[in-house]
Amino acid sequence: MATLTYVYADSCVVVGALSHHAEPHSYDLCAHHAEVFTAPRGWDIVHLHQEYATLPPSPDDIDALARAVREAGRPQVEEDHPTATPEPPRRGHLRVVSREA
Repeated sequence: MATLTYVYADSCVVVGALSHHAEPHSYDLCAHHAEVFTAPRGWDIVHLHQEYATLPPSPDDIDALARAVREAGRPQVEEDHPTATPEPPRRGHLRVVSREA
């Protein structure tokens, strides 16, 4: 794993060790993409050469994924709005509209 960082002020891209903190304009890369990444035309690229090891998922990663899936599967709880007229549940993006004769 490696972290790619864009330095816009210097028109430079740095690919180096995996960062421990999330930073704006930084992206984590797998080992393969860290090795083959190229910079935009006219930009400099700095490869901090190292062994980019691909790490297996840790128990923390699996736990975070399980929590995210559980959260996404929970029904959304809406607040009660006594003045609002409840709308019938919608299925998909199409609905039948009747014409008044």
